[in-house]
Amino acid sequence: MQDAGQRTFMIKKSRSRHSKQSPSSNSAAGTSIWSRVVWAVGLLGVAFLLGYIFRTMSSNWIVPPPGMVWIPGGEFIMGANGETKQKNELPVHAVAVNGFFMDETEVSNTQFQKFVDETGYITTAEKPVDWEELKQQLPAGTQKPSDDRLVPASLVFVVPKEEVTSNDMTKWWVWTPGANWRHPEGPGSDLVGREDHPVVHVSWDDAMAYAKWAGKRLPTEAEWEFAARGGLQQKRFPWGDEPPHDESDFKANIWQGRFPNTNTKADGWERTAPVKSFPANGFGLYNMGGNVWEWCSDFYRADAYVNRRGVTINPKGPDTFWDPNEPLVPKRVSRGGSFLCHVSYCESYRPAARRGTGADTGMSHIGFRCVTDK
Repeated sequence: MQDAGQRTFMIKKSRSRHSKQSPSSNSAAGTSIWSRVVWAVGLLGVAFLLGYIFRTMSSNWIVPPPGMVWIPGGEFIMGANGETKQKNELPVHAVAVNGFFMDETEVSNTQFQKFVDETGYITTAEKPVDWEELKQQLPAGTQKPSDDRLVPASLVFVVPKEEVTSNDMTKWWVWTPGANWRHPEGPGSDLVGREDHPVVHVSWDDAMAYAKWAGKRLPTEAEWEFAARGGLQQKRFPWGDEPPHDESDFKANIWQGRFPNTNTKADGWERTAPVKSFPANGFGLYNMGGNVWEWCSDFYRADAYVNRRGVTINPKGPDTFWDPNEPLVPKRVSRGGSFLCHVSYCESYRPAARRGTGADTGMSHIGFRCVTDK
């Protein structure tokens, strides 16, 4: 009986011990579950963070096509700022553009030569002038020029022999038979030593033909200005607000001296310069100011900005052309200025500067570059 009682006491004591331990066991189990929840939430957080980092950095891993750079897109203030403001650059307004790839340089003579070799393309300047087409751009009753004026030709810049003012372009632009992209100054000139210079004497139609062959397109005017600013907001020039100098620290291939009679050529160039001659802007683009004017896809209207309100997204330009000085001439936008620009004359190496040029016109200082979408 004593042994049985003792066993009963021991069983009760054991149960009592186990009963006292059970809250601790339950607590441990709860803690284990909570730890797992915290751990799972932490893993999800890390995964989200890594995904965000990857998405953010992946835009920097975009591999552009050869010879092009990625322009990330964004919002900017389009139009004139600083001391120089032309009426056709106003009013300033907000614009947003999507990202795109852009040629880091103007199209060179070597690149254009390849296009011609592969396609047999003949530029506008290499064809006779079509009088029936030309007279539609002239006032009614204009007399037909002599046949020797309708031969293949282009406009060549020639330094005037006498002192002239800078308000009469007929004093330095000469209609030159035989001038074209192969012969920039006319018969007797060639591309030797200028293989890496921008192609010139190309019309808008020529630029469009090249772009199509290359699987690209011409930039819109808004894309061009956004790219030219290189990530800077409301700066006067592609490199900032500091005006270019005539003697040193050259930022672009523009005129030095007194236009149009005296070019000191202090920057080393009388006409065009190689497409990578001066520092690139913030996006890695060369010669977005000076060297040659560059064709854009848009029709040119002098009042293109007047009716824009709020933020204009990816504007493609107006549906038709209008220049009050030449209302009958179909014009497209050209941007960037050229080696002929100077603060005393046009200062069109500003990102905001714009002008209209006859779509069938080639000149000594007009070229282009292309873009393509992502």
